[in-house]
Amino acid sequence: MDLSAFAAQRLVLRPGDAGYDDELAGFQTGYAQRPDVVFAATSTDDVVAAVSYAAEADLPVGVQATGHGLPDASAGGVLVSTRRLDEVVVDPVARTARVGAGVRWGQVVAAAAEHGLAPLNGSAPSVGAVSYTLGGGLGILAREFGYAADHVRSLDVVTADGAVRHVTAEGDPELFWGLLGGGANLGVVTALEIGLVPVTRLYGGALAFDGREVDPAAVLRAYTAWTETVPDAVTSSLAALVYPDLPMLPEALRGRYLVTVRVAYTGTAAEGERLVAPLRAIGPAHEDSLRELPYTESHTIHSDPDFPHAYYGESRMLDDLDDAGMERILALTGPAADRMHVVQLNHLGGALARPAANAVPHRDARWLLRILSPLNTTGGTEDVAGADRASLRELYAGAFGEVAPHVLGRSLNFTFAGGDRPEGLYDAETRKRLAGLKAMYDPANLFRRNYNVR
Repeated sequence: MDLSAFAAQRLVLRPGDAGYDDELAGFQTGYAQRPDVVFAATSTDDVVAAVSYAAEADLPVGVQATGHGLPDASAGGVLVSTRRLDEVVVDPVARTARVGAGVRWGQVVAAAAEHGLAPLNGSAPSVGAVSYTLGGGLGILAREFGYAADHVRSLDVVTADGAVRHVTAEGDPELFWGLLGGGANLGVVTALEIGLVPVTRLYGGALAFDGREVDPAAVLRAYTAWTETVPDAVTSSLAALVYPDLPMLPEALRGRYLVTVRVAYTGTAAEGERLVAPLRAIGPAHEDSLRELPYTESHTIHSDPDFPHAYYGESRMLDDLDDAGMERILALTGPAADRMHVVQLNHLGGALARPAANAVPHRDARWLLRILSPLNTTGGTEDVAGADRASLRELYAGAFGEVAPHVLGRSLNFTFAGGDRPEGLYDAETRKRLAGLKAMYDPANLFRRNYNVR
């Protein structure tokens, strides 16, 4: 394929070209991507050209919107940058939104709010809506409404043969099933049509305890006991981390060991206050931001970092919880650890356990446990890919070993830079079915710069 026309429009970038490095820049800075060719797509036709070129040249294809979930470092091949496919169109009557592949959740929240609606977004407004949903999508209101993937009406995708397909559950149920939960294995999704929910406000926020003043194990035990009492309309999580003593952090956080419960509830503020009373009884709070808030402020419940950085992470879906094992995990990753680790425990169940026509696995899980750690990038990418990642894997193996009897698998959305480890992302039957779709739609494994299924 002659790329001169695309190059003239600056849609094709190669190493050394002006704009090449900027196009590759994303939220994850720890894993370098150095493709032979970057297609800066502005339309579905550009994506078709990129996939067709890669197929002719027998080159692997990767896709990047925001760069939050890079599976690993990579060199060579083709990268399709979808960040410019950033249109959001809301249909308030149908309660749907058409979302381009480069759209971030913050854009969708703002557009839907104009019509008294909300998407099933996650906690970070800078995350790409499409890639998040293709991995399942565990959102702020997950226990009430289920996974984001459960609310997809249709997908537009370019498959390995260069065909543009509009996929619905009625028209192509098997491909529809596999795209939702299969990540980037079956093609480049250029747009989704998603369902919206009639939510305009929440009761929610964070209740943080200083782990040096209130026993973290006591917070954990009280939280897990509390989750047994709440309705499905309550979605919550617990996070524990030691903040570094750095000048760019607020004074109130520097060096603190905080164990925080985050809550989102669509009921009344009065009922929310009643529900969280047992949490407030745990002990004196370092921070209490529980309140009624507009949905447009839902990102403040978690206050995820919004600046690019280098990180590594893993996850486990659990069928039950062993408080003693969790307490040992907190000890391994707390103040005695050699670096900052973020441990998060998400309460699952509710609508997440309901069957759906997609490949999102492990729906019988009751908990999601994840650990995320900043990477030491001193010395460049070789250090990141080598010794630092190896030391974290060793720590994670010990930590997750504490809950091994309850592990069902891993979560695709929360396996950061683990593209070399596809095991555990799906149960055996789901993986077999996805592999069959892969053989049908991508027999040459063109789309392998991902959490690959074969």
